[in-house]
Amino acid sequence: MQATIQSIHFDADHSLKSFVQEKVTKLDQFYENILSKEVILKKENSDSDKGSIFEIKLRVPSQTLIATETASTFEEATDKGLDNMVRQLKKFKDKQRTIRV
Repeated sequence: MQATIQSIHFDADHSLKSFVQEKVTKLDQFYENILSKEVILKKENSDSDKGSIFEIKLRVPSQTLIATETASTFEEATDKGLDNMVRQLKKFKDKQRTIRV
């Protein structure tokens, strides 16, 4: 399933969008019932080095999972954010198994 990618306060180039799309697609291997994927890339104008914000929202049955990370580059923020989302997906999947048993 394709993810919806929005960029705020800047225009994301094709290579960044394809990088994010490729990484987000890998979430399907951790949970197969993802209903939708929404990614927001935001450039924050601040003095700190960490001005690239990655946010992902996954709709799964009966819940929405959200992960947000900030880093100096969008690639780094994407990797950190997806690691966070993988943890959330695994926890959600374990809870679903526990409820069914």
